[in-house]
Amino acid sequence: MTIEIILGLPHLANGALLATAERLKAPVLISANCLSRWRKADGWREWTGWRTATLANADGLVSLDLDSAGYSMMVRYGGLPWSIADYMALAASYPFRRVSSIDYCCEDGVASNREEVLDRISRTIATNRECFARAIDLGIANRFMPVLQGRTPDDYVRCLDAIEGMILPGTTVGIGSMCRRVIHGPEGLVAVVERLSRVLPVGVRAHAFGVKGDALPYLAPFSRWVASIDSQAFGIAARRDAIQRGVAKSDRLVAAHMERWYRRQCGRALAAPVTLPEAADHSARPVAVDDPWERAIAEARAQIRDLIETGDLDHDEITANWVEAWAADLYHQRAA
Repeated sequence: MTIEIILGLPHLANGALLATAERLKAPVLISANCLSRWRKADGWREWTGWRTATLANADGLVSLDLDSAGYSMMVRYGGLPWSIADYMALAASYPFRRVSSIDYCCEDGVASNREEVLDRISRTIATNRECFARAIDLGIANRFMPVLQGRTPDDYVRCLDAIEGMILPGTTVGIGSMCRRVIHGPEGLVAVVERLSRVLPVGVRAHAFGVKGDALPYLAPFSRWVASIDSQAFGIAARRDAIQRGVAKSDRLVAAHMERWYRRQCGRALAAPVTLPEAADHSARPVAVDDPWERAIAEARAQIRDLIETGDLDHDEITANWVEAWAADLYHQRAA
């Protein structure tokens, strides 16, 4: 099997980018943010809904996938400005090939410690379940793509186990927090994919978000399990080129870089596989905590995560003050 290369487009306006993607017969992925409508209110950008008219321009593409824009929205705005209901309504407005679940990314720049990573995994489990339930109601469950999150290989397995019931036969499962991940090492791209290859249900394959092209030879040994990758890395090269030449970063310039990038990645996908030695097991293990208050904080976080995953607590309601108040109750119960 060959790993499919998907082009991440910044927009669907008629022009050089869209025309090049059509001519290449390349599958395309867009972020929900590229269909967002914004207005400035009191100096702030305010999200006001979707601009779906440009979706008609995509009819000439081989396929079009939809991503929830979790990472970019987290970095720019601290979270998604739209609700799950808003996002799934967009998902149902066009025959996308795949619709990614809303998820909570776990990159270092977003989740700086282990507790934050665990919190975001629990929230990802909760949003997967809610998005899937809405996909069923909207009649698009067959196009829904669950998304796994984590930092260590075992994190992704835990996420997979928690959403197992919504993984239909033939489903593609997204692997998030990949675009800034190194290839090698115990938490590297290969270690995560290798671990998932052992536990993915029969007939289920994975899509790795934002994987750089130089990783393709290392993914090739897992092509039975890895269906596709996507990237918009060509945009970075186009920006650098425009700066060096002192010209505008036009769609025509980006399209030229995109075509060269896509053809190079298709060649890499056909290159001889490169196999790494099996990664040692460096799974995160519980660390004993002696301080009673810190133990209460850890237990409070664990209880809150359980309630988020079961849907008994909203995934967006939790704050540091909530955790501390919860921990205080546990602390005083033990002291009584």
